[in-house]
Amino acid sequence: MSRTIDGPATGSVPAVAPAKTPAKRRSTLIVVYLALGGLAFSVLQSLVAPALATMGKDLGATTSDASWIITAYLLSASVMTPILGRLGDMVGKRRILIVVLALALVGTVLAAIAPNLGVLIVARALQGAAGAVMPLSIGIVRDELPHERVSVTIGLLSAIFGVGAGIGIVAAGPIIENLSWPWLFWLPGILIAIALLGVIFGMPESPIRKPGRLDVVGAAILSVALVSILLAISKGEEWGWDAGSTISLLILGAVALIVFVFVELRVKEPLIDMRLFKVRGVWTANAVALIFGFAMFGTFVLVPTLLQLPKITGYGFGETVSSAGLFLLPTVVMMVIFGPVAGIMVRKIGPKPPMIAGGILVTAAFILPAISHGELWQVVASGVLTGAGIGLAFASMSNAIIESVPAGQTGEAMSVNTIARTIGSSIGTAVIAAIISSNASPQGLPTDDAFTIGFWVCAGVAVLAIIAAIIAPSMRTRRAQALALGVEDLD
Repeated sequence: MSRTIDGPATGSVPAVAPAKTPAKRRSTLIVVYLALGGLAFSVLQSLVAPALATMGKDLGATTSDASWIITAYLLSASVMTPILGRLGDMVGKRRILIVVLALALVGTVLAAIAPNLGVLIVARALQGAAGAVMPLSIGIVRDELPHERVSVTIGLLSAIFGVGAGIGIVAAGPIIENLSWPWLFWLPGILIAIALLGVIFGMPESPIRKPGRLDVVGAAILSVALVSILLAISKGEEWGWDAGSTISLLILGAVALIVFVFVELRVKEPLIDMRLFKVRGVWTANAVALIFGFAMFGTFVLVPTLLQLPKITGYGFGETVSSAGLFLLPTVVMMVIFGPVAGIMVRKIGPKPPMIAGGILVTAAFILPAISHGELWQVVASGVLTGAGIGLAFASMSNAIIESVPAGQTGEAMSVNTIARTIGSSIGTAVIAAIISSNASPQGLPTDDAFTIGFWVCAGVAVLAIIAAIIAPSMRTRRAQALALGVEDLD
C-alpha cells in the first residue's frame, strides 16, 4: 500500500506544512463526495415508503403492485452489492464507484419522469446498484486517507447510512405535501450528480487491488438465494407466511445459500471468501449489522404509525405525516453525533466497547416505550437512545471488519455487512408490520398491544446484538488475528 507519510526525515517543520494542506484538503473532499453518495442511497431506501399510496394512486396501481417500488430496490441492492464490491477490489474502487453512481443517477432521473409503474420499478432496480456505495466508500477511505483519520471517517460514513434512512422517513411527508412525488427522486438525484462529478474529477484511483476473475457461478447462486429470501420476507405479509409461495421461496433461498457456501469453498477466486467467516471479528460484526438493521427499521415503522394514530384511540397522538416524521429528527441527530464519536473510541480502545454500548442503548431505547408509550417524551427519549446506539454500532462494526480483513478484501467483506443490514431491515419491517396488522381493532387500526409487543420484540432482538458484541474479540485478539491474515497498518 502506498501512503504519503507526514513528517520529513530531515528538515524543518515549516518546509513540510505547505505540502500537507493540499493532501488534507483533497482527502476532505473525498469524504464529502463519498458521504453524498451514501446519503443519497440510504435516503432512497426509505424515502418512498411513506409515499407508496400516493404514488400508486397517481400511476393507477394497487397498493400491492406499488409495493414493488420498495421490493425492486431491496432485491437489486442485495444482488448488486457483492458483485460490484468484488469488482471494486479487482479493477479499482473509484472506477466501479463511478459506474455505481452513474447507474443510480440514471435510475433517479428515470424514476422522476416515469409514466407508469413498470418504468418506475425498472428505475428503482437501477437505483439499487447504489447499495455498493457503502463497501466501495469504506475501501476508498482505507486506501486513501491517513491511518489516523480512517476510524473516525468510517464512523461518520457509517452513521450517514443510518442518518439517510431517517431523513428519508422525515422528509417524505413534507415533500409529498408541498411538492409532488417525483421530487422524492429529483432531490436525491442532485446529491448523486454532485457525488459523481466529485468522484470523476476529484478522486484518484486506489492502488490497492486484488486482481482476478469474477466468480459468475457464485454470483448467480448468491443472487438466487438473496432474491428468494428477500422476496419471501417482503411479500410474506401479503401472500401469507404459511402460503406455498412464501415457504417455497424461503426453502429455495436456504438451499441456494448452502450450495453457494460449498461452491465458494471450492473455486479458486470466490466472490466471497468463506474463510473470512471464520474470523470472529467479521461474523460478529455481521450479526450486529443484521440485528441493528432490524431495530432501525422497526423504529421507522413503529414510531410514525403510533404518532399518526388519532388521539381518540387513547394511545395515538394525532400527528400528521410531516409532523410525525419530525419526531425522528432526534434519532437522526444522535446518529450524526455518535458515529464519529464511535470512530474516536475505536481508535483508542477498539471497536468492541462501542459496539456493546450501542447494543445496550438500543435495548434501553425499546424497553422504555415497551413499558409505557403514552407520553411524547417517552417516544422522543426512545428516539434519542436509538440514534446514539445505532451511531455507535454502525461505526464500530464497520471498523471491526476493516481491522479484521486484508485491504484487498475490503469490498467483499463490507458487501456482506451491507447485505446483512439490508436483510435485517427487511426482516424488521416485515415482522413489525405483521405484528401491527395481526393486532388490529375492528376498525382496522392497530391496538395499543400491537405497539407494546412490537417494542418488546425489538428490545429482545437488540439483546442479541449485545451478546454478539460481547463475543467479538478484544482489540488485542483482533489485531493478532488480523496480522495472521496479512492485515497491516493497525497501529
